[in-house]
Amino acid sequence: MNTLTPTVATLLHELGDIPAGRIRISPPLGQATIADLSRPLNHRCELIDGTLVEKAVGWEESFLAGWLLSELNRIVLAHNLGVVTGEQGFVELASGNVRGPDVAFFSWERMEGRRRPREAYPRLTPDLVIEVLSPSNTPAEMERKRRDFFDSGTLLVWEIDPHARTVRVFTPVDHFTELVTELGPADSLDGGGVLPGLRIPIADLFAELDRHG
Repeated sequence: MNTLTPTVATLLHELGDIPAGRIRISPPLGQATIADLSRPLNHRCELIDGTLVEKAVGWEESFLAGWLLSELNRIVLAHNLGVVTGEQGFVELASGNVRGPDVAFFSWERMEGRRRPREAYPRLTPDLVIEVLSPSNTPAEMERKRRDFFDSGTLLVWEIDPHARTVRVFTPVDHFTELVTELGPADSLDGGGVLPGLRIPIADLFAELDRHG
């Protein structure tokens, strides 16, 4: 956060025009550290410019993220490519911000000694980030989150809106040139060079939301 920020409104704008109810005011704005994330009431928060911001969450979003995590693991475990984390897989990025992607893939090459880190908030960059959007996520918030990941070296970001049933795919080039690939029902999510062999038909993805007993 800019230390000269004069108003809460300015802070909200800098964080992506997010709802004020997601911002924690203890510790004071701009003074929070990684140590504050370990407190029980803050376990769902990201650390952004010294401010604790609660992640937007929802049952539907968690359900779809869990399905996507299992799809990634089918490829990752079969070929021992690295590890996949879920919505509690927070990492410290190059900016110093701590982000928690809903689903993320980390190749072994990104980990020291090709072993999983043991810290609660490791300084580690995911190869692939998947965000399942909640209603309180704003476009500006997600743009800033993508920038944090791409500045740290992330190669691919998928943004999935289960309510609008839309999928957007970003690479670093797309993000910084303000391009976006939007996928439709006839398309598939493709891991490309990041996760070779991963292919998820969009129709199958959203069919999960209609599955019932």
